[in-house]
Amino acid sequence: MTEKKSRKTVGRTQARTAVIARHTTETRIDLELRIEGSGKYKVSTGIRFFDHMLELFARHGAFDLTLQCEGDLDVDQHHTVEDVGIALGEAFDRALGDKRGILRAGYFVMPMDETLAVAAVDLSGRAAYAVDTKVRTRLVGDLQAELVTDFFEGFARGARANVHVKTMYGRSNHHKIEAIFKAFARALRVACSRDKQLGEMLPSTKGLL
Repeated sequence: MTEKKSRKTVGRTQARTAVIARHTTETRIDLELRIEGSGKYKVSTGIRFFDHMLELFARHGAFDLTLQCEGDLDVDQHHTVEDVGIALGEAFDRALGDKRGILRAGYFVMPMDETLAVAAVDLSGRAAYAVDTKVRTRLVGDLQAELVTDFFEGFARGARANVHVKTMYGRSNHHKIEAIFKAFARALRVACSRDKQLGEMLPSTKGLL
């Protein structure tokens, strides 16, 4: 597995970007992320519903995301979904650098028609996750619904973050998962945001994140 990180200067601030190449015997993932983006995306994982969730993640988070994954879908979807979560988390971790001056934590409550979802993120340096989609069907679109948990677990590990997402209520299983991804994107956008009052302060009393 090889990883690269790049940064470009925009005005007086640096654009936080990362390039990840995560190649294993199970998946081959190439990913480019720009945190200060405009919601542009180009995503292909071989699972169309999963692509849709990643696309709206980029749009609602205002992240620019290019992601190509070739996985062993003839075996199962698990490796693809989990490894994409890990790679995406690693991209955020590397793009954020030492995390000085960021808000670090964020949350968002997202309504989607009859569904309500909540997400909370803390870029704490510690991986932890809690996921409750309230989806009881095996498939939503062409995605194995149980793998939503594996995606967020992978992201938490890769980003070294606390990730909590929950559907409060809803009828449509499509809406339940989509509302979670939208809430997560907006919570993460807040957590990554620079805070003028913090300046270059590290948002932790421990001295590192």
